[in-house]
Parts: sequence; C-alpha cells; structure tokens
Amino acid sequence: MIEQRGPTPVRTGIVDAARALTVATGWDGVRMGAVANAAGVSRQTVYNEFGSKAGLAEALARAEVDRFVGAVGAALLAHGTDVRAGAYAAIAHTLTTAAENPLVKAILTSARGGSDELLPYLTTRAEVVLTEASGALIDWAGDHLPGADQAALAFAADTIVRLVVSHIVLAREPIEQTATALADLAVHLFSAAARPTP
Repeated sequence: MIEQRGPTPVRTGIVDAARALTVATGWDGVRMGAVANAAGVSRQTVYNEFGSKAGLAEALARAEVDRFVGAVGAALLAHGTDVRAGAYAAIAHTLTTAAENPLVKAILTSARGGSDELLPYLTTRAEVVLTEASGALIDWAGDHLPGADQAALAFAADTIVRLVVSHIVLAREPIEQTATALADLAVHLFSAAARPTP
C-alpha cells in the first residue's frame, strides 16, 4: 500500500482532474494518462504520487468526503444564530449535491449505480461521512442551544442525517419542499433537546 501523503498543489491538481473525468465519464473509463493530461503533468508523476489507479481512487474518495463535509459545515455556519436557516441550507446543499454528483451519492447511500471499481472506496466511507456530518450538526446546534441535552442533540442530529439520506435514496418531492420539511423537523427536534426535562 502506498504511503499516504499530505496534499500538495500537484496532488490536489491530479485528484481534481481525476474527479472531473470520473464525473464526466465514470471511473472505469478513467485512464492514468488522461488524468495526467488533464492535470498538466506526466503519467509518471501520477504514478509517483499515487502508486496505482487504486491509490488514486483512495485519494479521490478521501478528498470527496472532505469536500462534502466541509461544504455542509460552511452551509450551517453561514446563517449565524438562525437555526432553521442553517439547517435548511445544509439539508438543501446535501440533497442538491447528491442529485448532481454521483460520487457524493455513492458515499452517502452506499448504493450501486456508479463504477464497480471505484464504489468500494466510496462506500467504505459512508459511515465516516455520516458520523462527521452528524458531528458537525451536533457541534453547530450545541453552539446555538447552550445547555441543551447532549444525548437529545445527538439523537436529533442522527435522525436528521438519516432522513436526509433516505430522501436521497428515494426522492419523492422537489428538493426545496423536502429541505423545508426537514428543516422544520430539525428545529422541532433541536428545540425539544434544548428544553429542560420536567
């Protein structure tokens, strides 16, 4: 297994090129030479950085998880103390991204439908990304609801994340309508967590 390295401009450029090609053509059709051309480096550089196509797949999956969780966190924080607006933004972002990005959908749902060769690298991260997304939601809600019951907050966050994923797997309503309903539910669950028990 190739030694994992931190991000550098060269590695980031290669991963970005691989991501663009994967979204456009599917991972099975991606060739290391095409990635090198798209990244503006030599084919040998791609192999030097990642060792193999499997190593590149690993880096691509890791980068996609980081990108997704970071965007969810940013959506939550962009609305300050407005809990409902933050919840709506994060939920709508997740639903929209999953609808548009087969890599994110594969990560979140562990569903078949993408490349068989890339899928294991993505789906093994489903639990990680769901845990991280729930954690971001718990931290954010906790900052805005001081004194809330932590177990109730964790349950609320886990419930919302699981419901979002279920709507990704089987969408029934437009994204805006689903995000509105789930944001309302999030406010209800978080508010209940913030109320002291009698």
